Amino acid sequence: MTTPTTTTPAKMRAVLYDACGGGAPSLKHVEVPVPSAKKNEVLLKLQAATVNPLDWKIQRGDLRPLLPRRLPFIPVTDVAGVVVDVGPGVNGLTAGDQVVAKLNSLNGGGLAEYAVASANLTVKRPAQVSAAEGAGLPIAAGTALEALRSIGAKFDGTGKPLNVLITAASGGVGLYAVQLAKLANLHVTATCGARNMDLVKSLGADEVMDYRTPEGATLRSPSGRKYDGVVHCAVGVSWSSFRPLLSDAGRVIDITPNFSAILTYVLHRVTFSKKRLVPQLLLSLNKADLEFLVGLLEEDKLKTVIDSRFPLSDAGKAWQSSIDGHATGKIVVEMES
Repeated sequence: MTTPTTTTPAKMRAVLYDACGGGAPSLKHVEVPVPSAKKNEVLLKLQAATVNPLDWKIQRGDLRPLLPRRLPFIPVTDVAGVVVDVGPGVNGLTAGDQVVAKLNSLNGGGLAEYAVASANLTVKRPAQVSAAEGAGLPIAAGTALEALRSIGAKFDGTGKPLNVLITAASGGVGLYAVQLAKLANLHVTATCGARNMDLVKSLGADEVMDYRTPEGATLRSPSGRKYDGVVHCAVGVSWSSFRPLLSDAGRVIDITPNFSAILTYVLHRVTFSKKRLVPQLLLSLNKADLEFLVGLLEEDKLKTVIDSRFPLSDAGKAWQSSIDGHATGKIVVEMES
């Protein structure tokens, strides 16, 4: 094991919950031992983390008995920081490296001053990319990337010029999806609230609709295009609303599927339907994808839109902001000194 470049304290500040339910008021500020890096792991001194809806849904108990694996639980997985120690078997990362990482969902750990990350989901962060920008990527940009690939988007210049609809385009996933879709040379129709229409247009959307208007509620492309794919980031829209808007083999990738969506997916599979609803249940992010996304930030081809920043001491406010559901972009918690 390498020798850390700075002395690592025995204890650290962290935010955890010890029971499911309770929302932001049940988060507790504690001092706990600093974890240690085991085989194929790195110990990070965290600089920033981002709260995703998945985090508070786990706290609410939506994924029981799978998550959290044990209580008390330090939540959040999307982080950026500095490597302070590496475990056996780690190559390509050394103490002092600035990085972006996705922590293991079973163990969490992001709302703390230090965290252990798998080396396989930790990538170097160039100086041009801030900790807050990098921490926004893993779940949100990874989900957008996976959804677009499921539709048929390619990022090497070989893809077809598809038409895509992105709902709730001003949210954490939606804003990345708009930008990534344009990098794949897709025609983008997007829905969002009126106050965010200019932002979504500035990120490349070809057509933007206010979802609160009668026109926006129909989800129909203003130019009359049929959608080859939908990245569905909103809730409360049925399959029957999408079906007439799709091309012959159009797909709706639902990133927040309910039980009805899963049943619809099964029906489409067994009936060999060309038009399909596809629930995106689990993110299969890998190191190459994370490196790709960080590289796009470095090259200024992708932007992390930050809604708000909170110190670790105000993590509860960040948590509540995510639960409230009105954020434009990412909610960042910064680990102040």
